Amino acid sequence: MHFLTAEQIEQHTDFTELVEVLRHAFRSNLITPQRHHHQVENPAAGIDSTLLLMPCWQPGERLGVKVVSVFPENGKLQLPSIHGIYILMDGKTGIVKALLDGKALTAKRTAAASALASGFLSKKDSRSLLMIGTGAQAPDLIRAHAAVRPITQVFVWGRNVEKAKQLAAGFQNESYTVQAVERKEDVMGEVDIISCATLSESPLVFGEKLRPGQHLDLVGSFKKNMREADDETIRRSDIYVDTFGALDETGDLATPIATGLLKPENIRADLAQLCKGEKPGRMSDEAITVFKSVGHASEDLAGAEYYFRKIFTRGGLERG
Repeated sequence: MHFLTAEQIEQHTDFTELVEVLRHAFRSNLITPQRHHHQVENPAAGIDSTLLLMPCWQPGERLGVKVVSVFPENGKLQLPSIHGIYILMDGKTGIVKALLDGKALTAKRTAAASALASGFLSKKDSRSLLMIGTGAQAPDLIRAHAAVRPITQVFVWGRNVEKAKQLAAGFQNESYTVQAVERKEDVMGEVDIISCATLSESPLVFGEKLRPGQHLDLVGSFKKNMREADDETIRRSDIYVDTFGALDETGDLATPIATGLLKPENIRADLAQLCKGEKPGRMSDEAITVFKSVGHASEDLAGAEYYFRKIFTRGGLERG
């Protein structure tokens, strides 16, 4: 059994490759049960934490499960909010082949899924990006979007402007510039793509600020009490999802559905339908498109196999 560290995953990531790996996964007949979503009381923090279990398999071929914890108040302890591990197993024998750093795997495959969706939904000549959020996911989302679109300018906004500046400073020798902004509203209506990755419980993207032709990538909200986009955004947009399970999980969709603003049948497509060519992506240059992701277990399994094969075949792991 091998352990793939966050550093190994970082060193061996090629988003162009990973996007294609996920494209193939969404075209395959992988079995992905609804993920287990458990609220865990955390009296010390004063707010519930979350335990997620995400299994996926292809009978007789491959099998894996991710275990993730989300502790929203960890920032006060100078700790990441999300921790996890991925268990990759042989589909014929059940033998554990590898353990992968779950946080790193999640960050990479989530960004790759957003980039995959952007290939269907953003305009091909998209050159500017607003990144809302300065957490661990933000750098990967920037790099993934830039891998599929000719991005030349990136703006970064976070509640803590110093963190936004630190994030921007981490990009050197890229084909695009990255700069922090103090007010996201100043650029929200100007950029081609908006990517949002936060744990916010109140909207950060406002529909009245948007212009025709933009693409929104909503990554952060995975519970019903979380929202990154307001009702006006939902009303004006063509909505796509990574999985239809998102309709019951995220406040960005569940709340508008509950109020009657959004009907489930109005969701244009999920990522599998886009990848299989069963449904079209962007319908016009004037459409505002929204891709709402909550995470899909097939992304984890495909990503875990990608890193395992890439690192192992290059001799990057010691043989035990």
